[in-house]
Amino acid sequence: MLKNVLTSPLFSSTAKRCCSNEVRKWPQIIFSGIQPTGTLHLGNYFGAVDKWKQLIHSSNGDVILSIVDLHAITLPQDPKSLHSSILHMTASLVACGIDPEKCILFQQSKVPQHALLGWVLGTLTTMTRLYHFPQYKEKSATLKDIPLGLFTYPVLQAADILLYKSTQVPIGGDQVQHLHLAQHLVHTFNNKYGVTFPIPEYIVEVESGAARIRSLREPEKKMSKSHADPKSRIEITDTPEQILSKIKKAVTDFTSSVQYDAENRPGVSNLIDMHALAVGRTRNEIVDEAVGLDTGKYKLRVADAVIEKLSPIRSEFTRLLDSKDYLVNVLADGSAKAETIASRTWNEVKMRIGLESAQKVL
Repeated sequence: MLKNVLTSPLFSSTAKRCCSNEVRKWPQIIFSGIQPTGTLHLGNYFGAVDKWKQLIHSSNGDVILSIVDLHAITLPQDPKSLHSSILHMTASLVACGIDPEKCILFQQSKVPQHALLGWVLGTLTTMTRLYHFPQYKEKSATLKDIPLGLFTYPVLQAADILLYKSTQVPIGGDQVQHLHLAQHLVHTFNNKYGVTFPIPEYIVEVESGAARIRSLREPEKKMSKSHADPKSRIEITDTPEQILSKIKKAVTDFTSSVQYDAENRPGVSNLIDMHALAVGRTRNEIVDEAVGLDTGKYKLRVADAVIEKLSPIRSEFTRLLDSKDYLVNVLADGSAKAETIASRTWNEVKMRIGLESAQKVL
């Protein structure tokens, strides 16, 4: 049951309420997306993909997962490699256990209603509201010329969610403000045009280290696909030798004991979180088992656990990349299913806002 997942100590579900959720009982729809840039790393796996697997198995409704390639092009991409990156991400998700037979896994750009609804929602928000998004300020700070898409992508993100009338959206803590925008846009649209969308609730992991696996080189920052130093992250495609090397070089501190203290010892605490997640144990259990080890020897234990966790994923990923036709078919089938839902929503939106005859309102 999804309820059991959402009410466990790992998850916190919250939402801004308005009349739309009170006048209609909405079917449960869970939506999330991931950009096809870079390679999935350990933080992506434990913080997002592993949680999607749990939701797929526990949900009473549809789980819809999108490879959001339109979001990817908000910053420059190499056209020759983008399509390969889309198939690469598809293989990564399936290798990690996302079963396309049990969810809808699709390519965002194959469903044109995302852009259409994004335009409509863009007319319901303001430049002032979008300007205050911290991620926009962070990414634009290093750019001489700022692409419009970087400024408006939270609106497209809201369209991704609303297009499927999503009721829950699993996110990281840094995405809460974006979900607030989606909730605001639902409230605005429903009040102006009539109840059309549910208010999406966001699901945020609140306890486990999976919510924010940190960089191996800068443990005060989260692990990132875009970090310039590849030694800062463990990718699911890394060989055992690469994993061992990266963990041995992970930044820790000058205290030799293995103790969990995220504020004062972020590097060692990050290794404990990675280890606990890889073997399915608690932080306290991991620390108890590491009594007597210094951090150098403990790193070897962490590396062994991570290698054991990722080896079958890497093998399956390699196998899937040799089956390009299968990956293309997975995306085609998922995109067809997604567009069937998206078309119904877009047709309703067109009639609500007056682009089609109001007599045709569903």
